[in-house]
Amino acid sequence: CPYITNYHFYIETKNTFPHSSGIASSASGMSALAMCLMQLEKQLDQAISDEFLMKKASFLARLGSGSASRSIQGKLMLWGKHEKVQESSDLYAIGLAENEIHPVFADYQDSILLVDKGQKKVSSTLGHSLMNGHPFAEKRFEQAQKNCIELLEILKSGNLDAFVKLVESEALTLHAMMMSSQPYFMLMTPNTLAVLDAVWEFRKETKIPVCFTLDAGANVHLLYPKQHQKNVIGFIDQSLKQYCEKGQVIHDEVGNGAEIVE
Repeated sequence: CPYITNYHFYIETKNTFPHSSGIASSASGMSALAMCLMQLEKQLDQAISDEFLMKKASFLARLGSGSASRSIQGKLMLWGKHEKVQESSDLYAIGLAENEIHPVFADYQDSILLVDKGQKKVSSTLGHSLMNGHPFAEKRFEQAQKNCIELLEILKSGNLDAFVKLVESEALTLHAMMMSSQPYFMLMTPNTLAVLDAVWEFRKETKIPVCFTLDAGANVHLLYPKQHQKNVIGFIDQSLKQYCEKGQVIHDEVGNGAEIVE
């Protein structure tokens, strides 16, 4: 973006959720900044297509945060080169066609349990660097490639039992890698573990396909179909808020990506 040297910028940015606590504050910030830059580029070059704008915005966002590359558009994005996924790239994220996504995932819910709002012990940059020389890294990368294809098939079929198993396995594998690195880290807290146990018990009793996933921190994301929203929120209010800092929970769902605010 060589044109930025021709201007002076005033940037004001904020998040409506805790910063650096493992719920993608950098992703939202970097994707917003990239989209702003591309709006300027579009004004300077009217010939830029919407497709090029989105792809370059994702590319720019990735330079600041890998997760940010997937935050430009919605509803579901994939980042990372995979030989079986056409047009996939390590340089930017691509969108999944809506006709390849089962309707149950179109408005999937994400309730974020703020177990610990403090800054996470390990930055994303450091966390990724721990995989350099990790004894299990090669097998983990193979597993991730395999799971990616499985997940794409699940997103097409709407098989929620398979979705639950894969998502929770991925989350626990991430933390297992951190616990077996050098230096090693334990990012889950006793309250995190209490939430996971409660979720397993609730799912066993109700047969509701709610599952958890974890970022690189202590907070827990609960993923579930919108049709079960009332029951899951009731479960959160009655059983899980006690494990959250000041009882705080953020209720979210599949989004549409960055929006230009006039």
